[in-house]
Amino acid sequence: MTDTHPVIRPITCIPGYHWFGYYDKLQFDSADRHVLGMKVNFEHRSPQPEDVIEIGMVDLTDGDRWVELGHSRAWCWQQGCMLQWLPGSDTEIIWNDRQEAQFVCHILDTATGERRTLPFPVYTIAPDGHTAFSPDFSRINDMRPGYGYAGIPDPSGDQLAPDNTGIWRVDLTNGKSELIVTIADVASIPYPHGDLSDAKHYFNHLLVNPDGSRLEFLHRWRSAGQLRGTRMLTCAPDGSDIRVVDDCGLTSHFIWYDTEHILAWSRAASMRGDFCLFNERTSTFETIGSHLMTQDGHVNCLPNGEWLVNDTYPDAERKRGLYLYHLPTNRRIDIGRFHSPRVYEGEWRCDLHPRLSRDGRYVVIDSVHEGDGRQMYLIDIEETPTPPSAV
Repeated sequence: MTDTHPVIRPITCIPGYHWFGYYDKLQFDSADRHVLGMKVNFEHRSPQPEDVIEIGMVDLTDGDRWVELGHSRAWCWQQGCMLQWLPGSDTEIIWNDRQEAQFVCHILDTATGERRTLPFPVYTIAPDGHTAFSPDFSRINDMRPGYGYAGIPDPSGDQLAPDNTGIWRVDLTNGKSELIVTIADVASIPYPHGDLSDAKHYFNHLLVNPDGSRLEFLHRWRSAGQLRGTRMLTCAPDGSDIRVVDDCGLTSHFIWYDTEHILAWSRAASMRGDFCLFNERTSTFETIGSHLMTQDGHVNCLPNGEWLVNDTYPDAERKRGLYLYHLPTNRRIDIGRFHSPRVYEGEWRCDLHPRLSRDGRYVVIDSVHEGDGRQMYLIDIEETPTPPSAV
C-alpha cells in the first residue's frame, strides 16, 4: 500500500496523435509488454474515405518505442479499426481495413511479419481466436457517425428493417462469413414500451462472453421523430436462442462480468440510470454501486472480479474522472481527473476508455489533458492509495 497517487505515464507523444479507442478489446499482448495503438495526423473532423491511419504498438520495455505495423482506411474516432490481439495467440493482431469497395480484416504475426487478409471485417472475437462476429459498419456509419466506417454507402439505407443485413459470424481460418441474425428478425420482436413500425434499426456493440457460449449485442433504432432507443439482447454463436436481456429502452456501456452476467448502464432500475448486473438467462438484475457510480462510463472488470475500473464524462470543469470500485466493500478510489477541452466533443471526443493489462495491474487511457492532442497514458493501479492487491 502507498500514500501517493499513481504516476500517469505518457507512452506516446507528438508528432502524430495516438489512441486505441474502445475499452472491450485486448490492447496488451499476453506478456503485457506490447500495447497496441493507432496514429493519425489530424483531429476535430470526421474521417473521410481517403484518410489513412497507422497501426502500431508501444514496446514498454524499450523506452516506449513506437513500432509501425500497418495501415487502415476503415476506422472511426470512438472505436478505431477494431485493432486487438487475437485471443489465444502471443504474437498475432487483427484489424479492419477497406480495399476499394470492400471492408476486410488483416491478421498480422508481429513476430514473423506474416500477414493474411480475410474478405470481411470484424468487431468482437471469440475466446478461441477462431471465430469473429461483425455488424454492418456501413449502416452504423449512416445511423451514428463516429462508430461506423466511411467509404462504402449503406446498400440498405432506404430500408427500415432489412432482412439481408445484421450480424455475421466470420471464420478466421478460412474467411467464410454467414449472416446469423438479421435486423428484420430482431425488429419484429415486440417492444413493450412503444410502436417501432416507423423506426429505422441497426445493431452495434457486440461482445462474446468469456467461454464463447453467448454473443451480446445492442439493437438500436431511430424513429421518424428522431427518438432513439436501445435494447440489449444475446444469442448463441450460430444466431439461435435470441434472448432480450434489457428492454427498458436505454442500455449503454456494458461488459461481461462472467459467463452468465452482464454489467451495464441502464434505466431498468431508475430514470437516472444505474450500473445493473443482469442475469443473461433470466433478465433479472441488481444495481451495483448506485451511490458512488452515479453516471454512465466505460466500465471494465479486473481479473479477480472484485474490482471495477471506470471513467466519467466531462464535469463542469471539463474534467473526465478515472476511478476504481471495490464490489465487496462498496468503496470508490479516485485515480485522477483529466481535462478535456470543449473542442473534443461529439463524434471526435476523446473518452478515457480504460483498458486493462492481462494481469490487471496496469490501465491505459486515451486523453488530451496535456495539450498535445490525444495520446495514450499508462497507469500502474498497484500504486493507488489502496491498490487492488492490498484488499
